[in-house]
Amino acid sequence: MQKNWYIIYTKPKCEKKVAASLTRRKIDNYFPLNCRELQSFRKTKMQYEPLFNAYVFAYLTETDIDKAIEIDGVVNFVYWRGMPAIIQEDEIESIKNFTRSHHDIKLEKTRINQREAASLTDGLRYSIEGNVLTVKNTSAMINLPSLGYTMIAQIASENVMGREVSFGNKELSLQ
Repeated sequence: MQKNWYIIYTKPKCEKKVAASLTRRKIDNYFPLNCRELQSFRKTKMQYEPLFNAYVFAYLTETDIDKAIEIDGVVNFVYWRGMPAIIQEDEIESIKNFTRSHHDIKLEKTRINQREAASLTDGLRYSIEGNVLTVKNTSAMINLPSLGYTMIAQIASENVMGREVSFGNKELSLQ
């Protein structure tokens, strides 16, 4: 049986609990966290929160889907055209790499739910394996067509011009 990445829809605020239960049952899963900087009166505090509210990604075979639904806190799988939605491996890797290298990530819904072929265009636009990584001014964006979201993060202005930005195993030189 072939394994695929699926989206598990959880009860509100139960993402961490579901991810821990999946790990205990030896089911590979990914629960992306967004690190946010909160400024208080005298100090900066780092707060971790789910990047996708009520979503946990699980690497399962079709026969394991029934086992995952039985976990406390799981509502159902996210469906697309009557079947559990399958997320591409490269999109999961893109999410992992983007969350590793950026903080304060914002999500925007996109209408396009198809794979876009992207290439080098004028300015600071690059393509990485079908997912669009755009570095423009001081923000970086990645399109996730299977999920229908775009991840956006701010880049420190001193890191943008005339430097190389690493994204996963790719090195981008910015001009």
